[in-house]
Amino acid sequence: MESTAIDTVRLIELRKIKDPRGNLTSIESGIDVPFQVMRNYWIYDVPSGMWRDGHAFKEQHEFIIALSGSFDVVVNDGIKEQIFHLSRPQIGLYIPNLTWRHINNFSTNSVALVLTSTHYNPDDYIEDFENFKTLKNETNKRPK
Repeated sequence: MESTAIDTVRLIELRKIKDPRGNLTSIESGIDVPFQVMRNYWIYDVPSGMWRDGHAFKEQHEFIIALSGSFDVVVNDGIKEQIFHLSRPQIGLYIPNLTWRHINNFSTNSVALVLTSTHYNPDDYIEDFENFKTLKNETNKRPK
């Protein structure tokens, strides 16, 4: 059975170094995340009840971490949908390319760190869900 993008979305636990002075977690590109990190950004100060609109990427992979607070990441492969609740800074969510996602249910003072496999490229974004499903279907029909 062929795996779909939603099957390859997964939580990854990062190393947590416990110390009475404060805990430490690090991320090493290509070791802790399954790609070389080319860009990172963070989402914060999201007003109560708001969400980050959905989109997918043709090429880009993402790794999302709740550095502070909590939020839900909703992923969809065009057929199935799954919700991941992120609330611990040593747990990240790997999202491969061609996976639709949106983020909602932000707690007060939450900070989402997003590591990406590519530099910013507006042409890589798929921002219409129906276009995403069409592209996904075409990609699945291509011979391997």
